[in-house]
Amino acid sequence: MTTFDKREESFEKKFAHDAELKFKAEARRDKLLGLWAAEKLGISGAEAEAYAKAVVAADFEEPGTDDVVRKVRADFDAKGVAISDLEIRTKLDEMFAVAVAQVKAGK
Repeated sequence: MTTFDKREESFEKKFAHDAELKFKAEARRDKLLGLWAAEKLGISGAEAEAYAKAVVAADFEEPGTDDVVRKVRADFDAKGVAISDLEIRTKLDEMFAVAVAQVKAGK
């Protein structure tokens, strides 16, 4: 194996590793957002965990975060929770920072 091949392989492994960390952080972010939303909806315990999993699953509908925001927005509207889309997106950004830190820490 040449030096170039080794370097290429190293870059490929780093790319795969970074992609895996990003995926884990996004899933963690969605779970944290789901737990936050569950609290606002008056849901706790096992129901809150199930709701958070539903929020994570919503993120697989399309690329980006619009699907997650739509789900939480619809649930807030259904329960009469007065939180704006901007607040949801801001919380999503906050939760991403927390999720990245948790994933990097191995939690």
